[in-house]
Amino acid sequence: MIHLLNLLAAIALLVWGTQIVRTGVVRLAGERLRSILAHSLSNRFRALLAGIGVTTLVQSSTATALIVSSFVGRGFVGTAAGLAVMLGAEIGTALMAVVLSFDLSWLSPLLIFVGVVLFISREKTNVGRAGRVAIGFGLITLSLQLIVTATQPLIASPAVRGLIVALPNDSWLDLLVGAALTVASYSSLAFVLLTATLASASLLPVTVALGLVLGANIGSGITALIMCASPVRRRLPLGSLLFKIAGCLIAIPLLPQIHVLLQNHIPTVHAQVIGFHLAFNLARAALFIAFTAPMSRLVERLLRAPPPEAGSTRPRHLDPSALATPSLAISCAAREALHQADVVETMLRGIVPVIRHNDLALAEQLRKLDDTVDELYSAIKFYLTQISREALSEREGRRWTDIVSFTINMEQIGDIIERVLQDIEDKKVRKNRRFSDAGMAEIAHLHERLLANLRMGMSVFLDGHVRDAKHLLEEKAAFRNLEHEYAANHIARLRENTAQSIETSSLHLDLISDLKRINSHICSIAYPILESAGVLAQTRLRPSQRADLAADET
Repeated sequence: MIHLLNLLAAIALLVWGTQIVRTGVVRLAGERLRSILAHSLSNRFRALLAGIGVTTLVQSSTATALIVSSFVGRGFVGTAAGLAVMLGAEIGTALMAVVLSFDLSWLSPLLIFVGVVLFISREKTNVGRAGRVAIGFGLITLSLQLIVTATQPLIASPAVRGLIVALPNDSWLDLLVGAALTVASYSSLAFVLLTATLASASLLPVTVALGLVLGANIGSGITALIMCASPVRRRLPLGSLLFKIAGCLIAIPLLPQIHVLLQNHIPTVHAQVIGFHLAFNLARAALFIAFTAPMSRLVERLLRAPPPEAGSTRPRHLDPSALATPSLAISCAAREALHQADVVETMLRGIVPVIRHNDLALAEQLRKLDDTVDELYSAIKFYLTQISREALSEREGRRWTDIVSFTINMEQIGDIIERVLQDIEDKKVRKNRRFSDAGMAEIAHLHERLLANLRMGMSVFLDGHVRDAKHLLEEKAAFRNLEHEYAANHIARLRENTAQSIETSSLHLDLISDLKRINSHICSIAYPILESAGVLAQTRLRPSQRADLAADET
């Protein structure tokens, strides 16, 4: 029993080490990995090389599938190019299996020691994240040694030998078993390495091991398919899985000949299993790279995108699968925040038509949109809380804060607009009152300027340009001066006993004050960008006044 527990612990350590490497690399270079994929898909051969490179780093073709599927789901990447990436991703996993199959016993303690030192000393930096990756590689090499050690006593066990002998030498059954175990372990790399180790220890016949390796490829495809939620994002893993099934259908009848070929050219059983895994994926990529376009058309017919709901304003970009890649999740949250701002802009744009035409139906429709703004705010906030702050770089951490601040401002603007619309209904529309021509012109001017500032604020949030942020903040003072000027003009009209101004005086003053408050929330978008750039002053007081205050305090 103790030997079996040791083997299970070693297998768990292997899977955990692979997970640490994958997570560490994504945290270290997640955004650069996305950039590599986004800019390397101009043709199928470059896409294949991109898949090899990224998967070699993240240690998981499933992780690559999730990243690329999110691009395919948003229309950033074509399905055909994504399928080429996945053919390369499987080669990348096979290459890592080759590297990890060498005798790296001397490397394990070195990697763990160096990794722990780097991680503890510089945990929050890229150096610390690189240390995490080194720890993961060290655990992988250590687990392989432990698997070999744990299987030695099992070889002499009559019960284990009887169980192995009882297994039918059926390639189709081996394929199914390999697929099921790979789905359970979530790592085809770990399962292939384990299979090679058991075969080299004579616990598995080589022909059975080859069938299990084919099953491992199927299992990784099933895992990626399960983890993608929407039909559009399942196109890529489905196409990849169909390629794998086609490859297995070709390979299984040829396994006896392949076994003989491996024995003639590769001396050790362990190397034969690993070499078969690499050769299978290389051959599959060479065979199917020309069929990515027909396969993409097939899966697009099988998995059609659901028709968009008319006027739908529900969350569109908060992809749960992207949470495994924090940098990608940050981008999803930012896009959803812009969606929230679009709804706010719709509310804001409708204020003047309601005033001009006394349109109660439009006012009610716009007020209901505040519920959508609140729902989007809650969804974005909850999504952001699911992103590990430790996994974010310093710049991504600032972006996380910027998104929170932006969504709070949009939510508060929505609340103000809802209250403004209610006041317009109660104090103007239902009482059939009108603003004076001069007063209406002033409100329309403020409203037009406010819309321009909102669009500028969305641009500042998206691009983070310091120059635009400065200009947006300057608009705060300019808008405040306009509000004071128009309030004084309204009071002058009251002195002239303008009837329309007298009837709407309370609403007019409240409205221009509320528009100023909305503008203040919009201009607040600039503060995080300017603060990061170090260009914000600590106080608005003139230097002479600050000196007088300091003298009074002393």
